[in-house]
Amino acid sequence: MFVEPYQLRLMTEADVPSVMNIEKTAYPFPWTEGNLRDCLKRHYYACVLEVGANICGYALMSMAAGEAHVLNICIQPDLQGKGLGRTLLHSLEQTARENKVEMLLLEVRASNKRAIKLYESLGFNELGCREHYYPGRNGREDALVLARQLSYCGHNTTFGNGPIL
Repeated sequence: MFVEPYQLRLMTEADVPSVMNIEKTAYPFPWTEGNLRDCLKRHYYACVLEVGANICGYALMSMAAGEAHVLNICIQPDLQGKGLGRTLLHSLEQTARENKVEMLLLEVRASNKRAIKLYESLGFNELGCREHYYPGRNGREDALVLARQLSYCGHNTTFGNGPIL
């Protein structure tokens, strides 16, 4: 677990260059600066995770019609595996619940076993597969579609193969 103090806050236009540095470091096929700016213009939920004065992670999520879609979530590579991604996901879930979202959805590369393990540990279940969804070095890669049913009224529900917390 990460022990240094960190802060979560809303992403601003001024954060885009720092977020892009992480994006380019973490992904072989990064989002563009235009993608990030479009999310901010559309008022999607966008937050950054800071340690000291340095942004070390970020998350973007759209919400509509009782559903939230995690668009992007990333921790700078040298800090991955320390619980910061889990922290960002908890923030997204809390925001979704506050906005009366019932279902949290995301796509993940089928090869990203580390992320899949994290999502499953947080109650996400596989809904299906989007074939050839992500660009890859040798063609395209499939995405698994994962979902988590949320209960914002204080009751637990089930979805897919297991209980939802």
